[in-house]
Amino acid sequence: MAEDSVAQDQLRAFIERIERMEEEKAAIAADIKEIYAEAKGNGFDTKILRKIVAIRKQDANERMEQEALLELYMSALGMVAAPSDD
Repeated sequence: MAEDSVAQDQLRAFIERIERMEEEKAAIAADIKEIYAEAKGNGFDTKILRKIVAIRKQDANERMEQEALLELYMSALGMVAAPSDD
């Protein structure tokens, strides 16, 4: 029975740690939301800010590859001029 008690204590400890992290995550998310609201109040476009944050998280090579694919697809759809062959 002692083993059951140890397992229960471990389980409870894991759950409590997760719950604390979830609370912290919610608080941080609220703080981030406030920052975006402040930026919007100062005339910044929050959609663009979110895109910039996402782009800055990416590896430079990954970003270049995605940008090249985006340009290729947009060109194929006639949304931009085809890339020129210099």
